[in-house]
Amino acid sequence: MGYDISQSTSNPRRRFRDYGLSVGSLSTGPMNAITDVPGVLVGHSTIIEGEGPLIPGKGPVRTGVTVVRPHPGNLFREKVRGAVHIINGFGKATGIAQIQELGIIETPIVLTNTLSVGSAWDSLCEYMLDCNPGIGISEGTVNPVVLECNDGYLNDIRGRHVKREHVFDALENACGGSVAEGNVGSGTGMSCLGFKGGIGTSSRVIDLTKQWTLGVLVMSNFGKMEDLLICGIPVGMELSKDIEMQPQTPPGSVVIIVGTDAPCSDRQLLRIARRCQGGLARVGSMFSHGSGDFVLAFSTANKALESDTHDPCVQEYIRDDSRAMGLLFRACIEAVEESVLNSLFMAETMIGRDGNTKYGIPIDMVLDILDRST
Repeated sequence: MGYDISQSTSNPRRRFRDYGLSVGSLSTGPMNAITDVPGVLVGHSTIIEGEGPLIPGKGPVRTGVTVVRPHPGNLFREKVRGAVHIINGFGKATGIAQIQELGIIETPIVLTNTLSVGSAWDSLCEYMLDCNPGIGISEGTVNPVVLECNDGYLNDIRGRHVKREHVFDALENACGGSVAEGNVGSGTGMSCLGFKGGIGTSSRVIDLTKQWTLGVLVMSNFGKMEDLLICGIPVGMELSKDIEMQPQTPPGSVVIIVGTDAPCSDRQLLRIARRCQGGLARVGSMFSHGSGDFVLAFSTANKALESDTHDPCVQEYIRDDSRAMGLLFRACIEAVEESVLNSLFMAETMIGRDGNTKYGIPIDMVLDILDRST
């Protein structure tokens, strides 16, 4: 127990692969991010205010919003095929029932903290109404999709500090290219595997007769340090020999967003989403009671148009027994594993309400353990 973890707080944070590490066998996309899927955009709004003792409704605040837009257009007019897999149902997500029933997603996907789901839903609904004057009048209603994790260990979660302007900001600043990770957006107050967690992303390329990309974005907020696995090595158990155990947070949760440009049906997307459990297991998730673990998967191919005349149409999908499906399963597992690791490696130490602290993972110790184990 001789290592002072607080001494690692000033180390610069870099992504998992920047240390010469890798997981899996498939190639990544250029950004190694969900935005490698053509058209996918990500936006964040981060809220950090105050310090010291908790005053419910006042702060300190360590929270935010992250948005994934499957394409830059109007999702109500051009819906995408989608599926939801619930690994562990201790969650407060909205919009999932209609996705399970119809297999389509018709709004951007908003991530935030548990008690801000209501305000995020209302803000996303308002945004969609602004973009679509016919909703609820000449057209049907809309199904806002909001997913959450509990950041109450660091954040004044009762204060419900996520407001309309934060959701609109994340929606409007969403862009392609590189994605900010760690203590950003909805990941600001999250904890993972005993350390500071948050947002992480990764991608894989399927290169057959056609080339497709599968990308993942996670909001990591689960697990205990002693369970942490990296590259199959029980790094957490080794760390626990030298680092005093930090106060245990609640079992926590994870939200996983999977996007691909492969032409998958909603049923095939569900098959892919189920494989995310493999990626979580490879980093040490135990899927604890009280954990809300949700996967939402979408394909940007074969969009469903709101203006469709409901005439029969023909669309092409991947064969279920094709090599491509097997590679998409592998891509999903690898990208989930690396996304979680990126969320850990990029997250910096954060002090929250009542002085509660989640330290960034001590990368120097991790690298030494990995070096000694290979």
